[in-house]
Amino acid sequence: MAGIYVETFVHADAARLIEATQNPELHRRWDLRFTEIAYLEREPGRDQRFRYATRIGFGIEIRGVGETTGSVSQPGGTHVSGLRFWSDDPRSLIARGNGYWRYVPHEGGMRFLTYYDYATRFGAAGARFDAAIFRPLLGWATAWSFDALRLWLERGIEPERAKRLALQRAGFAATAIASLAPLRANATRRSPARIVAALGVAVLAAAAALAMPHRDIPSARRCLRRAAGA
Repeated sequence: MAGIYVETFVHADAARLIEATQNPELHRRWDLRFTEIAYLEREPGRDQRFRYATRIGFGIEIRGVGETTGSVSQPGGTHVSGLRFWSDDPRSLIARGNGYWRYVPHEGGMRFLTYYDYATRFGAAGARFDAAIFRPLLGWATAWSFDALRLWLERGIEPERAKRLALQRAGFAATAIASLAPLRANATRRSPARIVAALGVAVLAAAAALAMPHRDIPSARRCLRRAAGA
Protein backbone atom coordinates (compact mmCIF):
# COMPACT_ATOMS: atom_id res chain seq x y z
CA MET A 1 0.00 0.00 0.00
CA ALA A 2 1.28 3.46 -0.90
CA GLY A 3 2.56 5.73 1.84
CA ILE A 4 1.29 9.23 2.54
CA TYR A 5 2.72 12.11 0.52
CA VAL A 6 1.85 15.79 1.04
CA GLU A 7 3.47 18.88 -0.44
CA THR A 8 2.84 22.60 -0.15
CA PHE A 9 4.58 25.82 -1.13
CA VAL A 10 5.19 28.39 1.59
CA HIS A 11 6.17 32.00 0.96
CA ALA A 12 8.64 32.07 3.86
CA ASP A 13 12.35 31.64 4.36
CA ALA A 14 13.96 28.36 5.38
CA ALA A 15 14.74 29.46 8.94
CA ARG A 16 11.10 30.31 9.77
CA LEU A 17 9.78 27.13 8.19
CA ILE A 18 12.27 24.86 9.94
CA GLU A 19 11.61 26.53 13.30
CA ALA A 20 7.83 26.14 12.91
CA THR A 21 8.11 22.47 11.98
CA GLN A 22 10.91 21.26 14.25
CA ASN A 23 10.18 23.21 17.42
CA PRO A 24 7.83 20.79 19.27
CA GLU A 25 5.68 23.51 20.84
CA LEU A 26 5.16 25.27 17.51
CA HIS A 27 4.64 22.00 15.64
CA ARG A 28 1.89 20.92 18.03
CA ARG A 29 -0.09 24.09 17.35
CA TRP A 30 -0.63 23.56 13.62
CA ASP A 31 -0.62 19.78 13.24
CA LEU A 32 -4.07 18.18 13.65
CA ARG A 33 -2.49 14.77 14.14
CA PHE A 34 -1.07 15.59 17.57
CA THR A 35 -2.29 17.08 20.83
CA GLU A 36 1.14 16.82 22.47
CA ILE A 37 4.72 16.80 21.18
CA ALA A 38 7.67 17.07 23.56
CA TYR A 39 11.36 16.29 23.35
CA LEU A 40 12.68 13.60 25.68
CA GLU A 41 16.00 14.00 27.44
CA ARG A 42 18.69 13.27 24.90
CA GLU A 43 20.94 10.36 25.73
CA PRO A 44 24.64 10.62 24.82
CA GLY A 45 25.33 9.22 21.38
CA ARG A 46 21.62 8.81 20.58
CA ASP A 47 19.39 10.67 18.14
CA GLN A 48 16.84 13.07 19.54
CA ARG A 49 13.66 11.34 20.72
CA PHE A 50 10.27 12.89 21.30
CA ARG A 51 6.98 11.83 22.82
CA TYR A 52 3.73 12.41 20.98
CA ALA A 53 0.07 11.96 21.89
CA THR A 54 -3.24 12.13 20.07
CA ARG A 55 -6.67 12.36 21.68
CA ILE A 56 -9.23 10.40 19.70
CA GLY A 57 -12.28 11.31 21.77
CA PHE A 58 -14.10 9.91 24.81
CA GLY A 59 -11.06 10.75 26.95
CA ILE A 60 -8.87 8.25 25.07
CA GLU A 61 -5.31 9.31 24.32
CA ILE A 62 -2.89 7.33 22.15
CA ARG A 63 0.80 7.82 22.90
CA GLY A 64 3.93 7.01 20.96
CA VAL A 65 7.60 7.84 20.54
CA GLY A 66 9.51 9.27 17.61
CA GLU A 67 13.20 9.58 16.87
CA THR A 68 15.10 11.69 14.38
CA THR A 69 17.28 9.61 12.11
CA GLY A 70 19.54 12.35 10.87
CA SER A 71 19.39 15.51 8.84
CA VAL A 72 21.13 16.13 5.53
CA SER A 73 21.75 19.45 3.80
CA GLN A 74 22.10 19.04 0.05
CA PRO A 75 23.64 21.32 -2.59
CA GLY A 76 21.38 24.22 -3.44
CA GLY A 77 20.01 24.55 0.09
CA THR A 78 17.69 21.52 0.16
CA HIS A 79 17.38 20.06 3.65
CA VAL A 80 16.04 16.60 4.52
CA SER A 81 15.13 15.44 8.01
CA GLY A 82 14.38 11.76 8.61
CA LEU A 83 12.45 10.16 11.44
CA ARG A 84 11.02 6.91 12.66
CA PHE A 85 8.16 6.41 15.08
CA TRP A 86 6.45 3.65 17.03
CA SER A 87 3.83 3.07 19.67
CA ASP A 88 3.72 0.44 22.40
CA ASP A 89 0.13 1.40 23.19
CA PRO A 90 -1.95 -1.72 22.35
CA ARG A 91 -4.85 0.55 21.26
CA SER A 92 -2.76 2.23 18.57
CA LEU A 93 -3.47 1.11 15.02
CA ILE A 94 0.03 2.27 14.05
CA ALA A 95 2.71 -0.08 15.33
CA ARG A 96 5.79 1.56 13.76
CA GLY A 97 6.73 3.66 10.77
CA ASN A 98 9.24 6.02 9.22
CA GLY A 99 9.37 9.00 6.91
CA TYR A 100 11.00 12.35 6.21
CA TRP A 101 10.46 16.07 5.82
CA ARG A 102 12.07 17.84 2.89
CA TYR A 103 12.65 21.57 2.53
CA VAL A 104 13.44 22.78 -0.99
CA PRO A 105 14.31 26.44 -1.66
CA HIS A 106 12.44 27.92 -4.61
CA GLU A 107 11.90 31.37 -6.00
CA GLY A 108 9.77 33.28 -3.50
CA GLY A 109 9.75 30.67 -0.77
CA MET A 110 10.09 26.99 0.07
CA ARG A 111 8.61 23.71 -1.12
CA PHE A 112 7.81 21.74 2.00
CA LEU A 113 6.91 18.08 1.64
CA THR A 114 6.63 14.90 3.62
CA TYR A 115 6.41 11.20 2.92
CA TYR A 116 5.76 8.54 5.53
CA ASP A 117 4.47 5.02 5.83
CA TYR A 118 3.71 2.65 8.69
CA ALA A 119 2.81 -0.89 9.68
CA THR A 120 -0.47 -1.60 11.45
CA ARG A 121 -1.73 -3.81 14.27
CA PHE A 122 -4.78 -6.09 14.48
CA GLY A 123 -3.97 -8.31 11.52
CA ALA A 124 -6.17 -8.33 8.43
CA ALA A 125 -8.95 -6.37 10.15
CA GLY A 126 -6.52 -3.58 11.03
CA ALA A 127 -5.16 -3.50 7.48
CA ARG A 128 -8.66 -3.21 6.01
CA PHE A 129 -9.68 -0.46 8.42
CA ASP A 130 -6.46 1.38 7.66
CA ALA A 131 -6.97 1.20 3.89
CA ALA A 132 -10.64 2.16 3.95
CA ILE A 133 -10.77 4.81 6.69
CA PHE A 134 -7.70 5.57 8.77
CA ARG A 135 -5.07 6.17 6.08
CA PRO A 136 -7.28 8.47 3.94
CA LEU A 137 -8.22 10.41 7.08
CA LEU A 138 -4.59 10.67 8.19
CA GLY A 139 -3.56 11.89 4.74
CA TRP A 140 -6.32 14.51 4.80
CA ALA A 141 -5.29 15.67 8.30
CA THR A 142 -1.67 15.99 7.17
CA ALA A 143 -2.63 18.09 4.15
CA TRP A 144 -5.05 20.28 6.15
CA SER A 145 -2.29 20.86 8.71
CA PHE A 146 0.25 21.81 6.04
CA ASP A 147 -2.16 24.43 4.73
CA ALA A 148 -2.73 25.72 8.26
CA LEU A 149 1.05 26.06 8.60
CA ARG A 150 1.21 27.94 5.28
CA LEU A 151 -1.50 30.40 6.36
CA TRP A 152 0.30 30.98 9.65
CA LEU A 153 3.68 31.74 8.09
CA GLU A 154 2.37 33.68 5.08
CA ARG A 155 -0.52 35.64 6.52
CA GLY A 156 -0.17 35.46 10.27
CA ILE A 157 -3.38 33.45 10.78
CA GLU A 158 -2.64 31.54 13.95
CA PRO A 159 -3.59 27.85 13.84
CA GLU A 160 -5.99 28.19 16.75
CA ARG A 161 -7.96 30.85 14.85
CA ALA A 162 -7.89 28.78 11.67
CA LYS A 163 -9.37 25.81 13.56
CA ARG A 164 -12.14 28.00 15.03
CA LEU A 165 -13.04 29.36 11.59
CA ALA A 166 -13.15 25.85 10.15
CA LEU A 167 -15.43 24.63 12.95
CA GLN A 168 -17.73 27.64 12.54
CA ARG A 169 -18.02 27.08 8.81
CA ALA A 170 -18.76 23.39 9.34
CA GLY A 171 -21.34 24.29 11.98
CA PHE A 172 -23.18 26.68 9.65
CA ALA A 173 -23.18 24.07 6.89
CA ALA A 174 -24.51 21.41 9.27
CA THR A 175 -27.27 23.78 10.41
CA ALA A 176 -28.32 24.34 6.82
CA ILE A 177 -28.51 20.60 6.15
CA ALA A 178 -30.35 19.92 9.41
CA SER A 179 -32.91 22.62 8.62
CA LEU A 180 -33.79 21.03 5.30
CA ALA A 181 -34.03 17.44 6.51
CA PRO A 182 -37.42 17.74 8.28
CA LEU A 183 -38.89 19.42 5.21
CA ARG A 184 -38.13 16.42 3.03
CA ALA A 185 -39.49 13.99 5.61
CA ASN A 186 -42.71 15.84 6.48
CA ALA A 187 -43.28 18.26 3.64
CA THR A 188 -46.95 17.36 3.21
CA ARG A 189 -47.72 17.95 6.90
CA ARG A 190 -45.90 21.25 7.25
CA SER A 191 -47.72 24.56 7.05
CA PRO A 192 -46.47 27.02 4.41
CA ALA A 193 -45.31 29.37 7.17
CA ARG A 194 -43.15 26.68 8.80
CA ILE A 195 -41.70 25.65 5.48
CA VAL A 196 -40.76 29.25 4.69
CA ALA A 197 -39.23 29.67 8.17
CA ALA A 198 -37.16 26.50 7.86
CA LEU A 199 -36.00 27.49 4.40
CA GLY A 200 -35.05 30.89 5.77
CA VAL A 201 -32.90 29.30 8.48
CA ALA A 202 -31.25 27.04 5.92
CA VAL A 203 -30.54 29.91 3.52
CA LEU A 204 -29.11 32.12 6.30
CA ALA A 205 -26.90 29.30 7.61
CA ALA A 206 -25.64 28.47 4.12
CA ALA A 207 -25.02 32.15 3.36
CA ALA A 208 -23.09 32.55 6.63
CA ALA A 209 -20.93 29.56 5.78
CA LEU A 210 -20.22 30.82 2.27
CA ALA A 211 -19.58 34.38 3.49
CA MET A 212 -16.85 33.30 5.88
CA PRO A 213 -13.33 34.16 4.67
CA HIS A 214 -12.56 30.87 2.92
CA ARG A 215 -9.05 31.99 2.06
CA ASP A 216 -8.39 32.20 5.82
CA ILE A 217 -9.53 28.61 6.39
CA PRO A 218 -7.09 25.74 5.76
CA SER A 219 -8.01 23.28 3.04
CA ALA A 220 -6.38 19.94 2.29
CA ARG A 221 -7.23 20.47 -1.38
CA ARG A 222 -4.59 23.20 -1.68
CA CYS A 223 -1.81 20.67 -1.10
CA LEU A 224 -0.34 18.19 -3.55
CA ARG A 225 -1.08 14.62 -2.50
CA ARG A 226 1.14 12.91 -5.04
CA ALA A 227 4.74 13.57 -6.04
CA ALA A 228 5.24 15.19 -9.43
CA GLY A 229 5.53 12.50 -12.08
CA ALA A 230 4.13 9.80 -9.80
